[in-house]
Amino acid sequence: MSRTALYNRQEALERALKLFWQKGFHATSLKDIEEALDMRPGSIYAAFGSKDGLFQEALDYYARLGLTELERILSHHESPLLGLAAYVRQLGGIRDKELPSQACMLVKSLLELGAREQAALQKVEMLLAGMETRFIDCFIAAQQLGELDNELDATRLGRRLQAEVMGLRAFAQRDVDSEAVHALAEDMALSIEALRIDG
Repeated sequence: MSRTALYNRQEALERALKLFWQKGFHATSLKDIEEALDMRPGSIYAAFGSKDGLFQEALDYYARLGLTELERILSHHESPLLGLAAYVRQLGGIRDKELPSQACMLVKSLLELGAREQAALQKVEMLLAGMETRFIDCFIAAQQLGELDNELDATRLGRRLQAEVMGLRAFAQRDVDSEAVHALAEDMALSIEALRIDG
């Protein structure tokens, strides 16, 4: 595949991601996709196989962006707990960004998709499980470094953090001001920092 083709595919994925994130799978028509990607139906099918194939690739791309951002923030902190707290704090600024939706695309898709979209639903479950595992790994690493009590359940802490992040993103989707979202994110970050044995 040529560099131009790869770039065009990347650009098409970015446009598809914005479209699906904003409208959801069902409300996005083939006409919407044609216009957003500036591609004819034949080209879309040749590149992505189907609307479902394009959607699943957009989900993968979205999840990769999210994990890359998490890893970027964690890499700036020797402490896994302080890294997670910093990650949550930056989520507090979500209403200050120009996004298709403040809610997580994976969560929106989880709530929207049904039995007819089983493959896409399984993809969403897998990607959410990947993020949950990364959170759990951070808590395990914190225990190995001696900054988190070994008696605490790292799996439960990771799942709770994911649930809190989902909730924060859903709250940010409401008609609320940015300060309220920042305040909630700060409370969440402080609760993570409070887990530190030496903190």
